[in-house]
Amino acid sequence: MARLTIAATLARWVPGSEGTRVMDVSSATLRGALEQLFTESPMLRPYVLDDQGALRHHLAIFIDGVAVRDKARLEQALSAHSEIFLAQSLSGG
Repeated sequence: MARLTIAATLARWVPGSEGTRVMDVSSATLRGALEQLFTESPMLRPYVLDDQGALRHHLAIFIDGVAVRDKARLEQALSAHSEIFLAQSLSGG
């Protein structure tokens, strides 16, 4: 199973979660993994996806250490050993 890690800044929106949250997901795509996450933690959906179903601008997702650049499609393939990391990205000046 792939492993999904949610940084503490996002995990704070998951009831009963303190600090970083880790869960195993059994999906073949990033979209499927996120849907598993939202099934377990529906309050997290609006913090991760916009109203068009794309990743929010200030969210960073990495699959096996590589940043996800296509924030709209979300059909990136996952292997049984993939590591997915979700975090809020920093911006500003």
